[in-house]
Amino acid sequence: MSKFDLYNVPLRDMKEDTHTFEYHLDDVYFKKIDSPEVQKGNVQAIITVLKRAQAFELQFVLDGSIVIPCDRCLDDMELPIHYKEKLLVKLGKDFSEEDEMVVVPESEGTINVAWFLYEFIVLSIPIKHVHAPGECDKTMSSKFKRYAVRQRDDEDGVVDDDDNDFTTEETVTDPRWDGLQNILDNN
Repeated sequence: MSKFDLYNVPLRDMKEDTHTFEYHLDDVYFKKIDSPEVQKGNVQAIITVLKRAQAFELQFVLDGSIVIPCDRCLDDMELPIHYKEKLLVKLGKDFSEEDEMVVVPESEGTINVAWFLYEFIVLSIPIKHVHAPGECDKTMSSKFKRYAVRQRDDEDGVVDDDDNDFTTEETVTDPRWDGLQNILDNN
């Protein structure tokens, strides 16, 4: 018995109707996946399977939260997850994934959705994930403030100021590189 047998969705003998599968993805699930992005979480997954004439449409709805490290202070932070996705599956000769269609061997007649659930969770994580202002680890924030250098673009009036927690300093450039800036300005 595989550690992900719980996540097998039987397709071959399914009647033409709508079928619902519910999964609770907790810390045990994330430990079994054994991937570095997400180690902990509490996500409710509902998969609705709609059998059509030649394919199955799987609709995934994920709601809950995961625990990931903050990009700024590296402390754990809780990130809410709300994600919806569709996946088309058909029975065929060999397993394959092509565009938005997954082909499952007809001899098996089941699809294991454990990894799809994890992929959808990871896809819902924003590129930049940081604590709300003022919630980062104070020790790490003070070290970051000490070494952070901010750039100010005075021509456009735009200030690179993602977080008001940190002081803004002017960037000092090496005069030997100033000639290269002229090349960029002329294009």
